Amino acid sequence: MTDAPLPAELLLDRDVSDDLRRELVSALEGLGVHTARVRRAVDHRGAADIPWIMLASLPLQAFLSGLGAEAVKDSYTAFKDVVRRSSRAADPAHGTDPAGPAPRPLVLQDRRTGLRVVLEPGLPGEAYEQLLGLDLARFSEGPLHYDSAQGRWRSELDEAAG
Repeated sequence: MTDAPLPAELLLDRDVSDDLRRELVSALEGLGVHTARVRRAVDHRGAADIPWIMLASLPLQAFLSGLGAEAVKDSYTAFKDVVRRSSRAADPAHGTDPAGPAPRPLVLQDRRTGLRVVLEPGLPGEAYEQLLGLDLARFSEGPLHYDSAQGRWRSELDEAAG
């Protein structure tokens, strides 16, 4: 993806199993991301926080730009698969609802600006394709969500402020 690995920090929900943690770290490493630090989230989050399963803080524009390179196509496919599976995963040791855990997204956060991109469960292929070419400089607020009805990534807060 790049000559030097992109540095990242991962913050995982406490329900993420060790196996899933290893899969997430491996998928990111396959995309040229060096996970410098992996931590578990504390139980307390603010009311406005997104109920994510993983928050990755990294140089987001460089990460997204590099995903389109031919050399990482297989790794990118593996990353999307891990995103889909992990959004539905929880550690059974914590006990879950019989219907299964509520799907939670993975969140990518730009290390410099704090802008967040939310990778919701069940994102269509075109959402990932658009994400590769998305110019994050167009957004000042976040989080960015993919709007399936409009077929585009958007920030409701940017739209409200504009």
